[in-house]
Amino acid sequence: MDKPTVQDIFNIFYSAYIDKYPISPAQAKVARNIMNCKTGAYGANVSICEDCGSVQIHYNSCRNRCCPMCQAVPKEIWMDARREDVLDAPYFHLVFTVPDILNPVIYSNQKLLYDVLYHAASATISELTTDPRHLGAKVGYICILHTWGSEMNFHPHIHTILLGGGLSHDNKWKDKGENFFLPIQVISKVFRAKYLDELKKLWKEEQLSFYGTAKKFRNHYVFKELLDACYSMEWVPHCKKTFNGAQSVINYLGKYTHRIAISNHRIIRVDNDTVTFLVKDYRNDGCWKELTISGVEFIRRFLMHVPPKRFVRIRHYGLLCSRTKKKNLTLCRNILGCQKYLSKLRGMEMPEILEHLYGIKICMCNVCGGHLGKPQIRKPLRC
Repeated sequence: MDKPTVQDIFNIFYSAYIDKYPISPAQAKVARNIMNCKTGAYGANVSICEDCGSVQIHYNSCRNRCCPMCQAVPKEIWMDARREDVLDAPYFHLVFTVPDILNPVIYSNQKLLYDVLYHAASATISELTTDPRHLGAKVGYICILHTWGSEMNFHPHIHTILLGGGLSHDNKWKDKGENFFLPIQVISKVFRAKYLDELKKLWKEEQLSFYGTAKKFRNHYVFKELLDACYSMEWVPHCKKTFNGAQSVINYLGKYTHRIAISNHRIIRVDNDTVTFLVKDYRNDGCWKELTISGVEFIRRFLMHVPPKRFVRIRHYGLLCSRTKKKNLTLCRNILGCQKYLSKLRGMEMPEILEHLYGIKICMCNVCGGHLGKPQIRKPLRC
């Protein structure tokens, strides 16, 4: 086998996986899409060179947001559009996490409790940034949900790209330079209180479900003990350094927005029983090491991170809220006297985008360099 891919792993081990584990409709769709991506199952475009007559076939991708072969172009288009939202101001990267003892409950109630993560993170930032003791301004930020650790273990957390300044109540710009303006200990306590308040509310309203390893929490007293343990623990949010320039913000966003549980380049080898891939060893300064697990376990871990149907993973808040973003950012630029970074891809068709990003000329014949005629669309097979 050449360099193995996630698609190869699903083709080899998926049938054994479904014999062993139940699978949700959303997970089954992701598995089906990955196995059929760029195979002809979703149709093809057939082009004939007008000069030499050679035939070139391009198989369609599945476009699933969990497919490792379908993220590159959407990520670049999204990043390019975000250029127009970036200001010449400090930015910070905040990570909100919850104690891992909550993981079974969260996995049993993904849609509800992922939403609670966004609500708690957003409410924490909004409350603290508008407080005159910290900044006293309305800021803008983007929240992105990740549910995995490096080993594809279940680890839900929110990445937040936070603008380090904002508009005061009288529409004046306020910031504190390159220094992060929110005390981490305060963030921890406020976030913990807001998350657990929403969790308790859902529990009292009997909206939570408990299955699998969360079954024990159906007992009122056991769940109460879980809440007490969470209140007594230190919740540890993390803040990374400021970004160096607007382009760094744009590039950094791309690292997190369209990331999935694992990409093809991290897979080292596959045999009849196991998969070996690279993971980060955070106990050893984040050095990369190899991890080998069974192929069925690899698929189990991968499918744990399929988001609920139509779940929005990238959310904009404050100055970046879509309803008022154009007005707010224009005002901020006028106050700061900074330029507007323009999109480079806006208005381009896909052939132009591919040539601009990767130098790929899909209208040029690979054999003679001549011009390919308009592609004929071949309908997909049923799969």
